[in-house]
Amino acid sequence: MSERESMEYDVVVVGGGPAGLATAIRLKQLAAEKGQEVSVCVLEKGAEIGAHILSGAVMDPQALTELLPDWKSQGAPLDTPVTEDKFLFLTKTGSKRTPEWSLPDCFKNHGNYIISLGQVARWLGEQAEALGVDIFPGFAAAELLYGEQGQVIGVATGNMGVGRDGQPTEHFQPGMALLAKYTVFAEGARGQLGRELIARYKLDDGRDPQSYGIGIKELWEVAPSRAKPGQVIHTAGWPLDSDTYGGSFLYHMKDNQVAVGMVVGLDYANPWLSPFEEFQRYKTHPAIAPIFEGGKRLAYGARALTAGGLLSLPKLVFPGGALVGCEAGFLNASRIKGSHAAIKSGMLAAEAAFEAIAAGRQQDELVAYPVSFEKSWLHTELNKSRNFKQWFKKGRTVATLMTGVEQWLLKGNIPWTIHRTRPDHECLKPAAECMQIDYPKPDGKLTFDRLSSVFISNTNHEENQPIHLTLKDSSVPVKLNLATYAGPESRYCPAGVYEYVKDETGDDRLQINAQNCVHCKTCDIKDPSQNIVWVAPQGGEGPVYTGM
Repeated sequence: MSERESMEYDVVVVGGGPAGLATAIRLKQLAAEKGQEVSVCVLEKGAEIGAHILSGAVMDPQALTELLPDWKSQGAPLDTPVTEDKFLFLTKTGSKRTPEWSLPDCFKNHGNYIISLGQVARWLGEQAEALGVDIFPGFAAAELLYGEQGQVIGVATGNMGVGRDGQPTEHFQPGMALLAKYTVFAEGARGQLGRELIARYKLDDGRDPQSYGIGIKELWEVAPSRAKPGQVIHTAGWPLDSDTYGGSFLYHMKDNQVAVGMVVGLDYANPWLSPFEEFQRYKTHPAIAPIFEGGKRLAYGARALTAGGLLSLPKLVFPGGALVGCEAGFLNASRIKGSHAAIKSGMLAAEAAFEAIAAGRQQDELVAYPVSFEKSWLHTELNKSRNFKQWFKKGRTVATLMTGVEQWLLKGNIPWTIHRTRPDHECLKPAAECMQIDYPKPDGKLTFDRLSSVFISNTNHEENQPIHLTLKDSSVPVKLNLATYAGPESRYCPAGVYEYVKDETGDDRLQINAQNCVHCKTCDIKDPSQNIVWVAPQGGEGPVYTGM
């Protein structure tokens, strides 16, 4: 094999989402202010900036305004201000709206914008490049590089042109080593390298286990008579049972477009549950279905998100680097928002890294970053909602009541803290103890199957490459997952990657259709024995989301 080449930067950023791009932009701003040179590159595994970005999304512009005060005049794609908030509790056939006066502040969106986060990321990428940041889309950071003292000294991109058998093909190209004084990780929820860093440096010692949800989203073009630009609708209740954390969002954008989706907590207990099917069912509700009459589905995608909040945040720094954005878990589940937190965390990490580089330091701990976070408005905000997810383990009724008490009555000044102890993958019950769920067949107009959905996510993987969904033990799926939990991976995967089939002897085996993978990471999180490990495929592969 060819020897891999290396490049050196002051800071390497892994991930071209809002957190990573904010890190890069802030570093270049500080260098310009101080008249110094700082070299920065951003690695993005998607084919282009924004290709793998998926979010609701309603954006609080506070952090963006701090980062780029002139974002409006610079043409940032925040052009649909929120005009109306509706929060509905759904039963199977009915809905009840929560009076606006009783909504806690965390559910109010005055001053916020309905956006495509992918488009915002593309715009941030343009701002970063204009400041001199090197952006490399289509390159997946696949390996951590360590120095002699165990510090992170950079990352290596994955090799290209490796065959299914693991051997180089005639198209083989070795990965590139990117060496840095500091490496900032912004891979999003359950990042491949972030997971390794958290384990290696025990960054989650003393923290609550991280809690995750899967977010499934569609983008529709609706009839002009159904469009209400600026309207935000959130729901709780049906179709999820009262013990399952989750809810839906429906955001009216410009150009008669509507973003609709559902988040299901990955600590659900019933292995028969399918988040994808629950979302399809949600769209048939009498209060929801009329919005889509005469409409057309334009796009589909899915992505895991962090929901543990402040109590699940790992230590943010380690020798040679830092975690930012959803890589660490900054999303505020109570506000159903994370982009503002991602941008702010990236700015704080950048300020600590710049200060260290200016002082001649490298590859040590950026201790100023967590210190500045604890003094920031972001820490104050996350502290107010620290118990939000925990209450849902006591059922939806208790959670609704206590969220009202904490956020509306006490205004986030909470004298108690509730901790979680179980990770999501331990929460599944054996299939025999749970009620099977009968999901209706899709009608192809309002509800759809997985494969037609994956098709409009523009997902593509080169077939002749190692499967990027790896099993620690190939016997576990049949012996444990199928035998005890009725094969839950065939239901929790929103892309039809996993299916149990009979081999030529009539025995069951797990078939992995890796080419369908939309990189949501749900399997890596929810697999009950933690036997499935998601790793990055060749750079540039996976979904190519537009407008999401």
